[in-house]
Amino acid sequence: MTVLIKNAIIVNADKMNDQPQDILLEKGSIVQIAPSIKNDKATVIDAQGKLVMPGLIDIHVHLREPGREDKETIETGAKAAVHGGFTTIMCMPNTNPVIDNAMIVDSIFKEAKRVGLVNVIPIGAITKGQKDEELVDIFELQKAGCLAISDDGKSVVNSQLMRLAMDYAKMANILVIEHCEEPLLSAGGVMNEGKMSTQLGIKGQSGLAETVIVARDIELAKYLDTKVHMAHMSLRRSVELIRQAKKEGIQITAEACPHHFTLTDEDVSSFNTSTKVNPPLRTKDDVAAIKEGIKDGTIDCIVTDHAPHTQEDKEVDFEHAPFGMIGLETSVGLTITELVEPKVISWAQMVEKMSTAPAKIVGLEKKGVIQEGMDADITIIDPQKEWEVRREDFVSKSKNSPFIGRTLKGQVTTTICGGKVVYQA
Repeated sequence: MTVLIKNAIIVNADKMNDQPQDILLEKGSIVQIAPSIKNDKATVIDAQGKLVMPGLIDIHVHLREPGREDKETIETGAKAAVHGGFTTIMCMPNTNPVIDNAMIVDSIFKEAKRVGLVNVIPIGAITKGQKDEELVDIFELQKAGCLAISDDGKSVVNSQLMRLAMDYAKMANILVIEHCEEPLLSAGGVMNEGKMSTQLGIKGQSGLAETVIVARDIELAKYLDTKVHMAHMSLRRSVELIRQAKKEGIQITAEACPHHFTLTDEDVSSFNTSTKVNPPLRTKDDVAAIKEGIKDGTIDCIVTDHAPHTQEDKEVDFEHAPFGMIGLETSVGLTITELVEPKVISWAQMVEKMSTAPAKIVGLEKKGVIQEGMDADITIIDPQKEWEVRREDFVSKSKNSPFIGRTLKGQVTTTICGGKVVYQA
């Protein structure tokens, strides 16, 4: 398929172009960028008045397949992804069965290829069955195509296991992603421990549960001289620890989610179980710190932690509802509304956080930049478009979003993956 994008204002992480360019996509690659291109055989997309970015990459998504296809499947998750402007998503291993061997990895790749909408890359587990007892065969997972390993949904609490995992991952050249939660300190808490949890009479989860693991893994990464990536950071103290570690040259990267820079623990007072996430929504001060961390580069990338649940699972009391909200279809709108419009970050920084940095972190060398020779993964956004988040508009199989009814600015109009137009508004 040949696609010609006309009048493109190209936004890369290093700059936003002033003058419109044409972009020719052919055989899955960007083959030409010039002020004016003619090609009679191409499908033409006019990007007048829109911003053209490298395809967005989300390295933290839950697709629920295998095991809970009633919540989401690879196909419905892929449809949600392209609707939200994502061309590559990486799915976490806390499925049933757990993604802890090459056979399951291969089955996910095969299903994603059948669906054919978006690049889906499985993340392998760190421990077998995510039981924190025995390491998986990291080299087997890497050979099968995993770019990262994680026990997301829980931490690797056994410090010796985590040390070995980071050591082997260094040899295998695969990223370790850590869910930072010390279970004895989180102690069954279902929201942030503080004034709001006391007022609402809901069991709180101490921020110590996050920061203790952040600090431990920074020390391990320093000692082993290797990389570790911190998932869904939510606290000022976590940002401070990571900032200091980076100053010392320790190989730490970190991510944050739109709900952690948009909502606070005060939003839990609605008792909407879609506000129940892990790590929990924190204070206004923590939200400000997350925004500061995104602005100054302490937090490298924005992810969704897209966590679909059925209506039946979420329509229970707050304490017994599962953690998580969907995010693939609202991430762009929330990032523009909460960060770009208020000038916390620029458009170029948005591209850095949502495409270029994730590509670098996991080693996707042909993605994350619009330039000749790179993969033809493109996201086109109308920066002025205002839209209301409506339950009936979600294409995800689950609808558990606390943002329903909210008006956002900036909407994806076209998603192109591998040179193929996979979504148009």
